[in-house]
Amino acid sequence: LHAKPRQEINVVPRPASIRPMSGSFSLGPDTRIIASDETRPLAEMLNEHIAKTYGFKLQIESRQTQSKNVIVFSADANAEAESYLLRADKKIIRIEGRETGLFYGLQTLIQLLPADSKVKPEIPAVEIRDQPRFRYRGMHLDVGRHFFPVEFIKRYLDLMARYKMNHFHWHLTEDQGWRVEIKKYPRLTSIGSRRKETVKDQLLDPFTGDGIPYGGYYTQEQIKEIVAYARSRWITIVPEIEMPGHSLAALAAYPELSCAGGPFEVGTTWGVYKDVYCPKEETFKFLEDVLEEVIALFPGQFVHIGGDECLKDRWKACAHCQELIKREGLKDEHELQSYFIRRIEKFLNSKGRRLIGWDEILEGGLAPNATVMSWRGQRGGIEAARLRHDVIMTPTDYCYFDYGQGDARREPVHNGGYLPLDKVYSFNPAPAELSAEEQRYILGAQGNVWTEYMKTPEKVEYMVFPRLLALAEVVWSPQESRDYGDFLRRLPSQLARLEREQVSFRIPEPHGLQDVLTTDDRPVEVRLESFVPGSKIYYTLDGSLPDERSKVYEKPFKVSLPLDQKITLNTRVVASGGRASAVYSALLLRRNYREAVDYTGNLRGLMFKLVEGRFASTKDMDGAATVSSGKTDSFELSRFDRRSDYGIIFEGYLKVAGDGVYRFAVESDDGSVLLIDGEEVVANDGLHARQTREGYIPLRKGFHRFTLKFFQRGGDAGLKIWWGRRGERMETIAGNVLFH
Repeated sequence: LHAKPRQEINVVPRPASIRPMSGSFSLGPDTRIIASDETRPLAEMLNEHIAKTYGFKLQIESRQTQSKNVIVFSADANAEAESYLLRADKKIIRIEGRETGLFYGLQTLIQLLPADSKVKPEIPAVEIRDQPRFRYRGMHLDVGRHFFPVEFIKRYLDLMARYKMNHFHWHLTEDQGWRVEIKKYPRLTSIGSRRKETVKDQLLDPFTGDGIPYGGYYTQEQIKEIVAYARSRWITIVPEIEMPGHSLAALAAYPELSCAGGPFEVGTTWGVYKDVYCPKEETFKFLEDVLEEVIALFPGQFVHIGGDECLKDRWKACAHCQELIKREGLKDEHELQSYFIRRIEKFLNSKGRRLIGWDEILEGGLAPNATVMSWRGQRGGIEAARLRHDVIMTPTDYCYFDYGQGDARREPVHNGGYLPLDKVYSFNPAPAELSAEEQRYILGAQGNVWTEYMKTPEKVEYMVFPRLLALAEVVWSPQESRDYGDFLRRLPSQLARLEREQVSFRIPEPHGLQDVLTTDDRPVEVRLESFVPGSKIYYTLDGSLPDERSKVYEKPFKVSLPLDQKITLNTRVVASGGRASAVYSALLLRRNYREAVDYTGNLRGLMFKLVEGRFASTKDMDGAATVSSGKTDSFELSRFDRRSDYGIIFEGYLKVAGDGVYRFAVESDDGSVLLIDGEEVVANDGLHARQTREGYIPLRKGFHRFTLKFFQRGGDAGLKIWWGRRGERMETIAGNVLFH
């Protein structure tokens, strides 16, 4: 006889300690739940899940009268606030902890149950001891750009709670819409919650609107309902009321609060507007009145006031602002913003609340008790932690879920950028460069969801899931126990649950789908696996886009590659319910090595040529007027002191340490093309948003000519380049590996 195979434990986030045991607990209609008055709400939550999934309910009793076939919720006042112990054997399941810990133990128990109602509900015997790594585990949602109904907010909270996220950052005001009812200022919603139209997709230059009036806001009664719903799931809501910038919707309603006096209209395009609150007494009275009502609605300790992307143009031209700078002995408009934030913080502190702001609140001096939310990388958070201020890490490179997840040509319209699942998982919110004492000021991390291009709940779910699962493990699980391979092993179980609940998550690329560049004539084996149980993978090798008439992947197959002929493997994953992924592709190619070129120089750096013009692609840069040229030691764009509408051509030689297939990645905002020995390796050409692309090339040891063409059209500029031998860690290309 063979022992029954041990059931896999696929909990996300991964618990701190898991000790599997033999056997399992069988759940059935005769199972009893033991709960006191204090823990009865948790018992009812469990019963609701069981009834919804398996079609029966359990009896809830206040005293344990039988020694087996029971689930016991046991309050432990001595436990850490969010910790729990879950022990399951053949006879009994016991969850111990304080209120919050018991709730998280319940979420783990639900994940231990099979999601499929057709499968016998058994829980593997296991002992789990668990507690979070960070006390702030957040998800954000911007409802200013697009408004979402109450029922979706509740669904969002439910999904957060499942993965033990405990702070919901609710971005309630923006240039494009004011979404919270303020009874003392009714025009905030009668005027500020509505815009006459919305820009179509990314058609900003020139502007193309959809001609459809848009609006919506939450009444105070709806907000109270959502706050209570979140509290029952141990989620604290952090409201954000933007100031002094990103406030055009409020100024449209009350133009007298501006420097210029208006009139204004609620924003119809995305980006940053010049009109901001004027720091005069009427403005502070208005904001204090608004915050008074906000504080009454949201009982949590934090109030977020934004503080980001406040352009200073109007303040520089405003007589009142200049007089205020002089009267208060301020150095400049940056210190004026600090003055603004300090006044608001003083008011919030007087009401027993703490201020959170984006990392721009560091500029001009940080308010005494402010918590910094670091979004422009981790540098602001590091600086704030060293100043002994609490920090929430939410850098764009790891936490912006409005960024793309794959090839921008195949993905739905998004804000640009590139943030795949594995990069989210690689995030460590506590930078090693901070001392152990300084790391104590890192409260945790948060995923941000800006909704310029998310008009529907389904699109939000597509952008958030499964990346939220990766972030949940980042902020909950011990750093030393995190393993991306193990996370991928557990992921299918979670996606199966999301699929059955009709969550519109992004269906991941098949496991094993990757570009293949080989230098020999052996056939390449293609081995694929879907992360979504019950799904099918359709594929083509002739360049066509796969559909349900294409071949279905059933087992590994081999492809013979003719020399220098590219074969594109296109795949599409279709879930059991019929929902299909985007087309995911891999390039299969056999080719010879690029021979090294003769070069004897040894000067570090590379040559650059700065050209002027508004380019649609790098091809347009050829023949453009040269503004300046010379030598540089990095790809840092700020040294060129250009705001927009320019291009740069970098040229040099790259030193390759040994023969091999090398991988290059370029992130740029806007377009770029990387050439090695005149061959195009990476192309972001023609793109007008931040994107990352990768490419491979086989190179012989020695020097190879390096050319990077980049152009920028308005907005923020950005350029990063990585490289490395395939299969090894990629490093940022810096000036010390380039020669001219």
